[in-house]
Amino acid sequence: MKQIYLKKGKEESLLRFHPWIFSGAIHHADEGISEGEAVRVVSATGDFIAVGHYQQGSIAVRVLTFNDVEIDTSFWRSRLASALQMRKVIGLANSKESDTYRLVHGEGDNLPGLIIDIYGHTAVMQAHSIGMHLCRKEIATALVDVAKGIIDNVYYKSETTLPFMEPENGFLVGGSEENIGTENGLKFRVDWLRGQKTGFFVDQRENRALLEVFSKGKRVLNMFCYTGGFSVYAMRGGAQLVHSVDSSAKAIELTRSNIELNFPNDSRHEAFCEDAFKFLDSIGRENSSTYDLIILDPPAFAKHRGALHNALKGYTRLNQKAFEKIPAGGILFTFSCSQVVTKDHFRNAVFTAAALAHRKVRILHQLHQPADHPINIYHPEGEYLKGLVLYVE
Repeated sequence: MKQIYLKKGKEESLLRFHPWIFSGAIHHADEGISEGEAVRVVSATGDFIAVGHYQQGSIAVRVLTFNDVEIDTSFWRSRLASALQMRKVIGLANSKESDTYRLVHGEGDNLPGLIIDIYGHTAVMQAHSIGMHLCRKEIATALVDVAKGIIDNVYYKSETTLPFMEPENGFLVGGSEENIGTENGLKFRVDWLRGQKTGFFVDQRENRALLEVFSKGKRVLNMFCYTGGFSVYAMRGGAQLVHSVDSSAKAIELTRSNIELNFPNDSRHEAFCEDAFKFLDSIGRENSSTYDLIILDPPAFAKHRGALHNALKGYTRLNQKAFEKIPAGGILFTFSCSQVVTKDHFRNAVFTAAALAHRKVRILHQLHQPADHPINIYHPEGEYLKGLVLYVE
């Protein structure tokens, strides 16, 4: 295994088990290291530090282990077995009510660059690093072996996460046309072929369940609805009406399909393919509904730190519009999935929006990602989803 040598003193974060090595920390490397290759990382004095996948860019090495071991079939089996065991402990793997959950969450499961979501008996695997892409077949084989009786098929979907590699989406193991997953007894069509991420946002499962509790008798507006997850839960919760909005015609099609799958011929639901800001502006006008429960779950406004300032302005503007439209006694579920936006950043943006709208607001719940999206205690950057449930006077 080839080696990468750190500059003097640059091993400090690694001694605290942080799983990233930045390019600026590297003094030199052995010749002939290929992108995606597993490498040994040593200090300036030659002491072993870690083993990880090398890749050109700001994050030069993603650490796989702090033990001096080979990255082989035995390694993949051990890590995948550990991830599966945790999902069994928290009651997700083999649950009768839910067969939709995240099995591997990158750094949170000590497998940086790898995401695996489970939908029924199909695993959808996504690589976020070249190293994981190159190991995809070995990982898929180990996964099916470790999860016998749970996973029969492995679908690979990395065209959007590694576009410069032009990887082909497709089944690595098995094959299935069944694309319906179950979450808390509700059914959802999962478009792992063309949908965003792995086809469904499994990270909002617990927050959708909370919304159901608040929905009875409410007029619900689900903005940025995507596949209509929040809308389906609101329907089951007894909402008076549910309106779903997304600028994507494909998302609206998926939402309508999921509503029909769970609540056929139910006239309480209506979907609109429209820009979010324009739709919010229309609320309360002639022939327009008003809503006493609004969900704001937009896509990431900031993909990198350079976009943080504009992202916070966007969150403020969006939430201000919602505050201006929601009646007294209304409930607002508002979220950010931008990793570079901290909880404090997001809260300040929402509080600014409330002040600009001249509304009194109380926090009922502070929301976050669920247990199957664990945060490595040594990698706080893994905490990406944050949300607030607000009572508006």
